[in-house]
Formats: sequence, C-alpha cells, structure tokens
Amino acid sequence: MSADRLSNMSKEVKPESVSLCPLGTAAAPEQELLCIFGTGDFGRSLGQRLLQTGYKIVYGSRRPHSCAPLPQGAQVTSHAAAAQSATLVFVCIHREHYDFLETLAPQLKGKKVLVDVSNNLKKDLYPEANAEYLQRLIPGAHVVKAFNTLSAWGLQNGPSDASRQVYLCGNSAEAKQGVATVATKLGFTVLDRGSLSAARELEDFPLQLFPEWRLPLRLAIGLTAFFFFYVVMRDVVYTYVGQGKDISFRIMVSMANKVFPIVSLIMLSLCYLPGVIAAFLQLYRGTKYKRFPDWLDRWMLCRKQLGLLALGFAFLHVLYTLIIPIRHYVRFKIAASTISKFKANQTMELDNTLAWRTDSYFSVGILGFGLYVLLGITSLPSVSNALSWREFSFIQSKLGYLTLFFCTFHTYLYGWNKFLSPSYYKWYTPPAYMLCLVVPTVVIVLKLLILLPCVDRSLTRIRRGWERTDPEDDSKNLLLT
Repeated sequence: MSADRLSNMSKEVKPESVSLCPLGTAAAPEQELLCIFGTGDFGRSLGQRLLQTGYKIVYGSRRPHSCAPLPQGAQVTSHAAAAQSATLVFVCIHREHYDFLETLAPQLKGKKVLVDVSNNLKKDLYPEANAEYLQRLIPGAHVVKAFNTLSAWGLQNGPSDASRQVYLCGNSAEAKQGVATVATKLGFTVLDRGSLSAARELEDFPLQLFPEWRLPLRLAIGLTAFFFFYVVMRDVVYTYVGQGKDISFRIMVSMANKVFPIVSLIMLSLCYLPGVIAAFLQLYRGTKYKRFPDWLDRWMLCRKQLGLLALGFAFLHVLYTLIIPIRHYVRFKIAASTISKFKANQTMELDNTLAWRTDSYFSVGILGFGLYVLLGITSLPSVSNALSWREFSFIQSKLGYLTLFFCTFHTYLYGWNKFLSPSYYKWYTPPAYMLCLVVPTVVIVLKLLILLPCVDRSLTRIRRGWERTDPEDDSKNLLLT
C-alpha cells in the first residue's frame, strides 16, 4: 500500500480529520496522518522520526492531558479519537495492556492497519505471538508485525548509526506494503518474512543474545584456553620439573602476553581463510551460481565478529607489552645484570644485528596494529555507511591482507633464529608462536596463488558470470573449430 493510498483511505474513514494548516493560508499538499498508541520511549522516538520524515502524528493516550512531553508538532487525544483519525496505527504498548483495544474494535475495524511493535521478556512467555493475539482481539483489522527489532535509540539516531533492517510479516499484502512504504521513507531496508505466523520468530529476534557472536566467542575461548594451558605446561611446569624453579608468577603477565597475540593472529587469519576457500571452490566448480556449503556460509557471515575479537586481543597484547618495563621481575633482572657486570668489571658492546632485529620487530608490529585499528574502525556502521563499496572493499580486503602479512612477519621476526634451535623445543614440542604461524602462512600462500595472473583472470571471469559449461561459450568454441 503506497503512502498516498493510506492518506486517501484515512480521508474516506474520517472525512472530518483535523488539518494542521492554519486558516487563510494557501493549500499545501496533504500530509499523511499516522496514529501511535503509547507515549513511552519507543512511541516518542518513532513519532519524532515520522515527523522529521514529513508525516503528521496523533498520539492515543489514556491520559491525553497529563502524558509525558511529546515531539513538537504532534497531537495527542484519546485512543478512540486517535483511532478514528488515521488508517495506520502503531501499537507501541506492552501485550499485557492490549485488553482495552477490544473496546476500540468498532473504530479499528475495516481497512485499519495495526502495526504491532511489542516484544516479550523471554521466549515462549505466551502460547501465541503478540501479533496473533492482537489479530484475535481485533479480527476486523489488518495486523502487521514490524519495527520490533529496532530500539528507541536506533530510531532517534537514524539508520546511519544503527540497524538498517525492518522485519515485517502479516496476512494482508496491501497492509504490509503500506508499512513497508513508511519504513522505506524512514531510511530502513524492509525484509518481508511472510504471513503473521512468522510473528513469533520476529519477536524472538531481540531476545537472542549475540547470535552472530556465538561461534567467534566459542572459538576465541577455545583457542585462549588451549594456548594458555600449552604455554603454562612448556614454561612454568617444565621449569619447575627440570630446574626446580617456581616461576608461576609469570602466569599473570608473561604467559598472558604470549597467548593474546597468538589468538589474535589466528583469528585474523580465520577472517580471510573462508574467502580463499570460496575462491578455490569457485575455480574448481567453474561457476559462481552454486551455493557454498552451509558451514562455509556460516563462517563467512561471522567474519566481522572474528575480526573485532582479534582486534580486542591485539589491544590486550599492546597494553600488556606497555607495562613490561614497570614489572618487578623485569626491573629486578636489569638491576641484577647491571650489578653483576659492574662487579666483574665487564662491558657489553652494542649488537647491531640484534638492534636491527628488535627495531624491525617493533616497527612491523606497530604498522600491523595501526592497520588493525583501521580495519576495526571501518567495520563500525557509522563509518562503513559513509564509504562506497569500492572503498570498503579496498580497506577490508587489500589492507586486511596487508595487516595479516605485517602481523605474521612480526611473529617471524620474534622467532628469528629460534626455529632451528633444539633448546626451544621443550619436551619435543614447538613454541606456541610457531603453531600460530601455520594458519596465517597458509592463508598468505593461497592468496598469492590466487593473485597469479592466470588464476586471477579465470576467477575474475567466473565472478563476472562466466561458467565453464556455458552452452553459448561451447557453441562459440565449436564455430571457431
């Protein structure tokens, strides 16, 4: 249903609806009048956004003369009068207060559209969805479930700084079209989920606790636990068993500062590994029109969360590194080494090789972390919305692989010549940082293979729609032969 259609319907239902234009002025295009039941935070934010978009708003309230301050330009009246004045009504009240709507059935029947925006405190709180219950209370109206996945904050700040998607469902295609038109004018993207039977699914969306973060969080926790146990066994337990020294105090800072960069580098490489796998899968199939496996789809959909968690671990690594000079253990070792050399009348000359190594190690790490932060900033909705697709792809893809290269090279410089020294393989196990280099090295090598001109040319053709078994292409080959 178009906005003009809704406006005409409101005029048919209530020809004497009040106009906000003062008498004696030139006639202006009639603004569509929408009704909102409820003057809470969500109702006020929704009304403010609708007024900014050009709609006229009338609120329905139990106490029209003593309700909270409303957006400037909005009218407020009783529920019955507000229901008669508009065709589209936003029901911004909780389900437990729906009973009074039964008394408004005469005013809400006909072609009235009721937009249910309510949510529950937990799943399966009622035997039926709120929207289905509302439809049963007012069988003569068209109930549409929509806007329940948005917050009052999101409405106040607009779609640039919040979610852009509005899910809706309903049994009337015309009613859903009218609600979709309003949501589109507000700047949101509408996703139609079908009939009103999908209302329970939409009402469960806001109750999910970080659904897209579950796999990345489980992966981060699993990697952290594994590598922390691995590092403690190789450093603390091995030293205690082999030398009888207790260095368990190093668990708090030293061990943690080994685990955080390891997990960060692995999770960063896991952000780009699915894209590489997808590229080789398309090359193998010779088409882009076959669906990826479900596990690869889920993996690719959570790349943003993987990257943000990786950035969080990188931040922890930087913070822990900054406090190393003020640790008691470090200050004690420096003082003890200085005193011992003073007593032995020894001097130490500068090792240029070691100086180059450490400076290169820190420099590459700083560059990698700087690009890391840039990737995280551009993933924010308020920033990514201001970028074109080419700009966003350049930062997240090309600079992302550059970030992975710098961070991997940073780790290789940390290892330096330790890879070939048997003394570092305690209990015949490699150091943890060597294990963390496996995945990023594989990703970089596979990416370099994709960048080869012959491979890149074939992949580009496939992603532009060419298929290896394209009948037209086969017919051209036959003509040429």
